[in-house]
Amino acid sequence: QVQLVESGGGLVQAGGSLRLSCAASGRTFSSYAMGWYRQAPGHERELVAAMTSTGSTEYADSVKGRFTISRDNAKNTVYLQMNSLKPEDTAVYYCKFRQSVYGIDYWGKGTLVTVSS
Repeated sequence: QVQLVESGGGLVQAGGSLRLSCAASGRTFSSYAMGWYRQAPGHERELVAAMTSTGSTEYADSVKGRFTISRDNAKNTVYLQMNSLKPEDTAVYYCKFRQSVYGIDYWGKGTLVTVSS
């Protein structure tokens, strides 16, 4: 059974940094695409950053230059380094692993990030 567990969320002041982690268990995920999404109150869930199995990355325009996604395949973990945080970054952050061949998505339960002004 695949399980994804996010950690690293919390309360931070504007301009601060946080590092989110998402650890997966249940199989080997080196061939999976990994990504981070977020959902703020009253808004739809949106892509923040994603990384393919070969290391290509994609970022939302709103976080380019501030957030960095990385992965450690040996640990089945994906990270999101968030710098220069803004109040508008406040949201629940979810990780997603995607098995590309069959289009199967696995989601974590989310971790709350709150940025105070």
